[in-house]
Amino acid sequence: MKMSDQVEKNDGITRRGFLAGVAGLTATAVVAGIPNIVQAVTPFTLPELPYADDALEPVISARTISFHYGKHHKAYIDNLNKLVADTDLASMPLEKIIAMTVGKPDKTAIFNNAAQSWNHTFYWKSIKPRGGGEPPDALKKTIETSFGSMDAFRKELVNAAVSQFGSGWAWLVKDQGKIMVMKTGNADTPIAQGKKPLLTIDVWEHAYYLDYQNRRGDYVNAVIDKIINWDFALENFEKA
Repeated sequence: MKMSDQVEKNDGITRRGFLAGVAGLTATAVVAGIPNIVQAVTPFTLPELPYADDALEPVISARTISFHYGKHHKAYIDNLNKLVADTDLASMPLEKIIAMTVGKPDKTAIFNNAAQSWNHTFYWKSIKPRGGGEPPDALKKTIETSFGSMDAFRKELVNAAVSQFGSGWAWLVKDQGKIMVMKTGNADTPIAQGKKPLLTIDVWEHAYYLDYQNRRGDYVNAVIDKIINWDFALENFEKA
């Protein structure tokens, strides 16, 4: 069954469950873009994809989505629920969990699974069917001012994604009024560093290996050319 066949669709991270003593009453927090999650008392659940599982073909296959979203992303959320069960963290939004666990050796597993849950939800919004092309004018002008030209920006973004050693992420972020490209390793995320992400490209091998094998550069260029979601980046830029 395609993701589009499922009944309920959400834009971001959802936390759902029954409130104590009130049968059938559900607490739900729905988030779009950079989330500021409404506190709830129930486990994290896997958010809906914003498109069908085959909608990104031929750039990203339905088979890759089935593993990347259905297995990897789900595993991060399932693991996080197990790690925070019966702790004070269980009722906190992801952003607060990330902030409270970053850099703490005894909380590494919690940080990794919380950050990866957040990063993946943000990644699914950073790409879309029939994306790519030129950014909206407001964002394009800022990019040209910051990097000198769209070509220079693209080169820097591609280099960040391709040169990330091992698993990680390439990001366009806003920091202290400026936009910049950065990369993070493994589960690290700009929000743990106080920066505002605008979009991201996942360069963990599970994001591209079924479709591109070791050709990470081909994957990165195809994402930028054909499915990058500039509207999402602009939305985040305007909110920052």
